Amino acid sequence: MFVVIYSFQVKPDYTAQFEKAWQALTVLIYEHEGSMGSRLHKKDACHYIAYAQWPNRETWKNSGTKLPSEANQIREEMKLACTKIETLHELELIDDLLKTKRFE
Repeated sequence: MFVVIYSFQVKPDYTAQFEKAWQALTVLIYEHEGSMGSRLHKKDACHYIAYAQWPNRETWKNSGTKLPSEANQIREEMKLACTKIETLHELELIDDLLKTKRFE
């Protein structure tokens, strides 16, 4: 398994828009791109951290081409809500002891 950790700095008063867009885009990525899902964490009022799981690095690197056209609008809404989006870490999973929730 492969894990990617993202950081999002969200504009004040845009947190609800960001959370809604993040969730909608994450579901589409899960359904169309082979993602294993993601978790969103709030560090403080305007700083979020997301943890995304993938079966492997290759699937993650090749993602983005199978999304439906509606994903473009959702991405724009998410970008407009943020002042900064960055990938903090790309990690190979060694062991997994988390109890997981499935979309299914």
